[in-house]
Amino acid sequence: MSSLFPALTDGGGPAAGRPALRFGERSLTYGELAAATGPVAGAVREARRVAVWATPTLETAVAVTAALLAGVTVVPLNPKSGATELDHILSDSTPDLVLAAPGQDLPEALAGLARLDVDPADRAPGTLPGALPEGRADDEDPALVVYTSGTTGPPKGAVIPRRAIATTLDALADAWQWTGDDVLVHGLPLFHVHGLVLGVLGPLRRGGSVRHLGRFTTEGVTRELSGGATMLFGVPTMYHRVAEALPTEPELAEALAGARLLVSGSAALPVHDHERIAAATGRRVIERYGMTETLMNTSVRADGEARPGTVGVPLPGVELRLVEEDGAPVAAYDGETVGEIQVRGPNLFTEYLNRPDATAGAFTADGWFRTGDMAVRDADGYVRIVGRKATDLIKSGGYKIGAGEIENALLEHPGVREAAVTGEPDADLGERIVAWVVPAVHQNPPTLEELAAHVAARLAPHKRPRVLHHLAALPRNDMGKIMKRALPHD
Repeated sequence: MSSLFPALTDGGGPAAGRPALRFGERSLTYGELAAATGPVAGAVREARRVAVWATPTLETAVAVTAALLAGVTVVPLNPKSGATELDHILSDSTPDLVLAAPGQDLPEALAGLARLDVDPADRAPGTLPGALPEGRADDEDPALVVYTSGTTGPPKGAVIPRRAIATTLDALADAWQWTGDDVLVHGLPLFHVHGLVLGVLGPLRRGGSVRHLGRFTTEGVTRELSGGATMLFGVPTMYHRVAEALPTEPELAEALAGARLLVSGSAALPVHDHERIAAATGRRVIERYGMTETLMNTSVRADGEARPGTVGVPLPGVELRLVEEDGAPVAAYDGETVGEIQVRGPNLFTEYLNRPDATAGAFTADGWFRTGDMAVRDADGYVRIVGRKATDLIKSGGYKIGAGEIENALLEHPGVREAAVTGEPDADLGERIVAWVVPAVHQNPPTLEELAAHVAARLAPHKRPRVLHHLAALPRNDMGKIMKRALPHD
């Protein structure tokens, strides 16, 4: 099979002296990374599956890379997982050992598991990149088991093959013109596909480098983009902080203006934040769309039009369609008709671990994956996500309405800092639209009447909220996604 990381396994060529990873003040070149991963790969190569305590550190990056080089499946563990969730993941995935940084305190749930300390300073003398293993794994072999958020039950382990990682990263290289000359900066967690697959394995596959901030700050973004970084990856919460900081941090605006690519993902970036960043920097943030089970499906291309509110077009090799509730394809891609996204292609996972029932239910008979995401599609292929089928599709007065477009409209109101939209039962309408708003000024919150008029003027009268709740903050997960099931319903 072809290597996931050619720059590490090409026999010590010109990449050996190039920067590969930097976390804070600690860094490794490709030659040093090869030497650091050698002992770890050798120690785990007989394992079937290993867990990695995925802190945002150099040790995590070395541990995951080494295990993949050894052809071993990695289960990234979220350090913030509660005891019940962690017990479930460990009993479901049954790893042979856990990899962690030396001295790292691990929870009681991991006490019975063999441990391997990963020290990037422990390097095999004279190890050359070409001496690394990676010979026993096949393209279809599992690379990662990543657990989903489990909104409707215990988390499910999505088994992601090596083929899907290579396919997605190469498709993004095509869409983003991503090369070994790019230097990526981000502060994303490393237990999720965004921060780990795109944010660490992506640069390593290209032969480029990644600078991880450890903790996201606008000061860190300014420092790294001003110091040679070319790309920034973030989630909407991060870009919202950027937009808020721009008026008082001119050096941040200058740094962003000099970046080659600003990418947002994991949730929809509000149009209001798009516009504020573009106005201050002259640069558009581009969005892409993916899931744990599918890795990346679509993206705005680096050489394409960055339309705020859209996630671009299908990536090379990805088939995408919208379907009605009965499974029939949407009749027309007119930018208005809502359907569920289904995808098919080599970027998909193979199964939910130990869950043949869930795996079978996730696919149609002809191999399309049911994403559960609702979208509209323009005639030229651009996709706009309007929400999740389970929580964001509102059927009101005979209309199918996506919560996302109403949320964007609410965020354009000067009295709204954050917004979420849900539906609740209504005897007349079927469902009525409910707005959950964090006011910009808590002492003077916007009223239902003014927000309803605001939305009706921008969208259509049937899309106006009928109920309004004011909150101090919206519940969000580690990736910045609003957890609508956690909203305080009566």
